Parts: sequence; structure tokens; C-alpha cells
Amino acid sequence: MSISTSPIRVILADDHAVVRAGIRQFMGRAGDIQIIAEAEDGEMAKAAIERHLPDVAVLDIQMPRATGIEVTRWVRANHRTVGVLILTAYDDDPYVLAVLQAGANGYVLKTASPDEIVQAVRDVHAGKSVLTNTIAQKLMSHLSGQAQAAPVDPLTDRELEVLALTAKGYTNKAIGVQLGISDRTVQGHLAHIFERLRATSRTEAVMRAVSLGWLSPDLDAPSDR
Repeated sequence: MSISTSPIRVILADDHAVVRAGIRQFMGRAGDIQIIAEAEDGEMAKAAIERHLPDVAVLDIQMPRATGIEVTRWVRANHRTVGVLILTAYDDDPYVLAVLQAGANGYVLKTASPDEIVQAVRDVHAGKSVLTNTIAQKLMSHLSGQAQAAPVDPLTDRELEVLALTAKGYTNKAIGVQLGISDRTVQGHLAHIFERLRATSRTEAVMRAVSLGWLSPDLDAPSDR
């Protein structure tokens, strides 16, 4: 993979200094990632993000003063261009769903290899969502259960086109260019899609559409940025 001339600026938040040191070490060896600040709790993470406006914030879930979920909600409300990657030991269903509903771009377990974690940072920075296989399976199972419990009105052909391009990581502007419509119209289509699929994020909308058989599962994951 070619190394970007401009490194990916990352803030790392975890309440365990040893964990931060290990992550900082292998990310530093990647060559295209720069840890610009660290935080040992959620409020410090917010302050660091506010000050540095990183490309990606790597957050643990369980942190003092504010959880990774709370920090993610804050980021989405205040700094939508910052990518959020949750890096945690927790894979319980409530955590998974809460993180994705908060608007995180990725959810990776600490059991992943250093190479997988580095690639997850790159993917989030590139505008993709990242889910490890375990997390993706949990989400698909949850959404499949929802689909069976509550019938969903089908999307229009245009809405499916918009959702398919969203799944490939296209921004609203890029989708508009592809389809010959304005980005405001794209936003309107996405609002209808979210409402029909009862989704709160692009990731959830795409995964729900896949579980319903409306999209192919080999599409790239979407961005919530």
C-alpha cells in the first residue's frame, strides 16, 4: 500500500497507559499514522479532539468521566468530519448497538492484530465503516430479527441507488455527481431511507438493507461522516 504524504492524524483515548503505549508503538511503525495526542478519560478525549481536530479518534468504550459512546455522540454533534474508531475488549450486543447508533465509523476488538487495527484507522480515514466479523455478525443478527418482526416498505429504485453508493463510501456530493442530482436531494433520499429502515446511521441502514436482501453483502461498508 502506498504511504500518504500527509500522515493520518490520530487521537488515542484509553484509560490504561500500558494499552496506549502498545497501540502508539505499532501505529508509529505504520509510517502513515501520527498519534498527535492521548487521553486517559472521556473528558480529556473531548478536549483533545476540540483542540487538535484529528482525522480519526480511536476510543475505548469504558473510560472514566465519559464513555467512548458518550464521546462519540459528542463528536457527531460537534465535529462530524472526525472519524471515530472504537477499539475495545467489549463485544456485548448492547455496546455494539449503542456505539453504532451513536455514529461511530468503526468497531474493532482489541484481540485484532496490529495490522488489522492499523488498517481500520486507514479505512475510517478513507471514509469507510469498519466492523470486525464478530461485530458484523451480531449486527446482522439483530437487524435480521428486526426485519422479521416489523415489515418494511420497499425503497424506490432511486433510493436503492443512493443507498448502494452510500455503501461504497461515497459522500452526498459524490453521490449527487454520480446520479446527476443535488446533494440536498441526496440528503432528502437518505432521510427517507433512514425513516423507512428505522435506521439511525448509514452503517445501520446499509446493514439492514443487506439483511433484507435489497443490497449485496459484498458492497463496501458506508461512512457515517
